[in-house]
Amino acid sequence: MKENALLVGVLLPFDSPAGLNESLDELKELARTAGAYITGTIIQRKKEIDPKYFIGKGKVSQIKSNYPEKPLLIFNHELSPTQIRNLEKALELKVITRTELILDIFALHARSNLSKLQVELAQLSYELPRVMGKGLSLSRLGGGIGTRGPGEQQLELDRRLIQRKIFVIKKKLESFDKGRKEQRKSRSDGKFKIAIIGYTNSGKSTLLRRLTKADVLIEDKLFATLDTTTRKLWLGIIDGKPSQAVITDTVGFIRDIPHGLIESFKSTLEDTTGADLLLHIIDISSHAFDRKQEIVNSTLKEIGAESIPVITCYNKIDLLAPEKLIEYRLQFPDHIYISAENNLFIDILVSVIRDKFLAWKAGRYTGNTVP
Repeated sequence: MKENALLVGVLLPFDSPAGLNESLDELKELARTAGAYITGTIIQRKKEIDPKYFIGKGKVSQIKSNYPEKPLLIFNHELSPTQIRNLEKALELKVITRTELILDIFALHARSNLSKLQVELAQLSYELPRVMGKGLSLSRLGGGIGTRGPGEQQLELDRRLIQRKIFVIKKKLESFDKGRKEQRKSRSDGKFKIAIIGYTNSGKSTLLRRLTKADVLIEDKLFATLDTTTRKLWLGIIDGKPSQAVITDTVGFIRDIPHGLIESFKSTLEDTTGADLLLHIIDISSHAFDRKQEIVNSTLKEIGAESIPVITCYNKIDLLAPEKLIEYRLQFPDHIYISAENNLFIDILVSVIRDKFLAWKAGRYTGNTVP
């Protein structure tokens, strides 16, 4: 049974209304991915944040009157522990933030032992300062969205237990990291390494399957892929020898990605930072695709991957009107236009990858990097 959820956004004087709407649309998709049914969206214009409730007292009363079924309240912003506690007490319902929702989805989709540990570390790191702020416990109203992962197992962890658990998880991740480095070295030593990157749900896994015939999970959901998948990409006979590259599908990026996730997934992100070439896949049919492209580029800079050559691929061109596609081709002539789902122009992409490989092999490797 789906959990009812009410989304809340606050528009401050320095905020863009279009930007807030884009962010709330994404929050809606995140909530649906987590298994919620959206009962409504509330946007409040405010000159400044209310220190007690984040939103105004009048808006709190309005929610209490208009939503007697007490839905889950999901804020598109970070709230202090005190604000969450005040809202939960006044409304008698559960309140979570955008960050908690993202962490919850990661907990929902984590499949391997490695990704489960990485998600648990991110959740505990996020919760620790909030437990210190609350001074009591992790206990929240009921279960469901926003409470998956470690909080579901031990609701009464105090800060020392959390700190101990963080220490233990980090030690386990160090062991995983050593193993992954050896695995990565033996798998790709002397080979051309490619990482498929992009905003979540842009079609990265579909492209990997199309390029390599790999049997990989493909779902029309945000963050369906948390565990990296590596396969071999056939590049043909070069200088009389069969040639191939190592290609990896990576975790998707998103706006306002929790810093704890970047820290926790550091070993997984090394598949990106250690690549010789990045394939930046962009869903060109998506609303504000250019903004999503900027977010991925800024995240690449944050993880130190901005100097790696990039091939920019505009995916899902089959979902565009022909005249719109022509407009984009004229506007962005240097990019590759494909449909991974329908196998459109994949041969052109492989040809460009092959050219990059030949340049790399000849020791004259250059390419476009993150602007």
